[in-house]
Amino acid sequence: MWMGREQELGTLKRIAQSDRAGFLLLYGRRRVGKSELIDQFLKSQPGVRLLAREEAEALQLKQVSEVLAEHFQDGLLKTNPFTKWDAFFYYLADKAKERIVIALDEFPYLVGTNSSLPSLLQYHWDQKLRKTKILLILCGSSIAMMENLMGSRSPLYGRRTTQLLLKPLRFADALPHLGHARQAVEAYSVFGGTPAYLVEYDRHQGLWHNIREKILSPERALYRDAEFVLRQEVREPRAYFSILESIAKGNTRIGHIINDTGLDKGVVAKYLGVLSDLHLVRREVPITEKSPAKSRKGIYRLSDYYFRFWFRFVYPYAQAIEEGRQDWLVDKVIRPRLDEFVGPVFEAVAREALQAMDSAGQLPFQLVKIGRWWDKDAEIDLIGIGEKENIFCEVKWSDNVDASEVVYQLQQKAASAGLKGKPHFCVIARSFKREAADTLHLDLKKLEKFLA
Repeated sequence: MWMGREQELGTLKRIAQSDRAGFLLLYGRRRVGKSELIDQFLKSQPGVRLLAREEAEALQLKQVSEVLAEHFQDGLLKTNPFTKWDAFFYYLADKAKERIVIALDEFPYLVGTNSSLPSLLQYHWDQKLRKTKILLILCGSSIAMMENLMGSRSPLYGRRTTQLLLKPLRFADALPHLGHARQAVEAYSVFGGTPAYLVEYDRHQGLWHNIREKILSPERALYRDAEFVLRQEVREPRAYFSILESIAKGNTRIGHIINDTGLDKGVVAKYLGVLSDLHLVRREVPITEKSPAKSRKGIYRLSDYYFRFWFRFVYPYAQAIEEGRQDWLVDKVIRPRLDEFVGPVFEAVAREALQAMDSAGQLPFQLVKIGRWWDKDAEIDLIGIGEKENIFCEVKWSDNVDASEVVYQLQQKAASAGLKGKPHFCVIARSFKREAADTLHLDLKKLEKFLA
């Protein structure tokens, strides 16, 4: 299903308008929608997507030859397939006298069979392809390998003209598929923004049915997909699993992760770096920190909400699931903790809404940056910082909130943040019992309006 990639599709179309050769690296985790994006793009552009497979090089070349022969109606190529990649690149150079898009999907599979392929591509790009009108797209799900192709040690270093990391969908992009606002926030908290996971969600069946049938059923793909993604990227998955499970339980500081997992400090630091590079974990610091990289207040959170749910409620309870105790897991473990679990995701949704309001000019000032803030004694869910004004926001995944009481406490905490400039205050909740004077109030209906 095509959803929420209009911005990325527009980027590809703008690139295609050039008459010069283009070399694009498109990458992102499995199931994030890379192939679908290419297919949508090719509906408006002459070209072909060549899907690589994990097989012998001769079979890969034969498969590529068959697809190209069909696309170009080339009977000679069909009966005489390529036997070397050199012949493939010469063929592309000959066909690219006019604008043509050639997408090598799952390029890492080809490299896995022939490690010299990046060097061969470098040679042919420098000699001929860069002088044609080709738009060459290298697409891959192995984030580590694709980012290595951009590194200074890669033969392809400096050749790419564009790179595009395809991330999970924002809440606003997923919202049309998920139903009304409350249902959408809860579903997004569980399934995340990966399109292939969202497609599994049935908005007509309710959250609990979807959790039980789509994630907690051992025969369904989502039951083990987080494991498959990790095993594709890392060599020692057990240690990574332990770290991710620890963070999902709420251990966000590196010292707490070390104590919980029993792993050596150096191992934890190294693996957190790898997980950050894979965009599975992110390091956060208070929004007021002047040198984020050097800050000692950094905490770690899971970036992907499906992974967060999986490591919180699936991985630790695998035995119960295998024994068929899904009803117990849903009723006794997940259901009582759902609101607490959804809370941090609702903060991210609120942040997205405030950014949308800022872009539309509907805040009292223009934001320079926005994020969370905390110190030893206080925490503020969101602070939007401007040139001379700031907005302090409290986010409550609750109904019938008394905003007056919330704002009073928020004003006390705001003084501790040490920010100069005129203060504004904002409360975001599912619904309100009472509002406060001189305060921005956003309930689910208003959030849905700004994000729709």
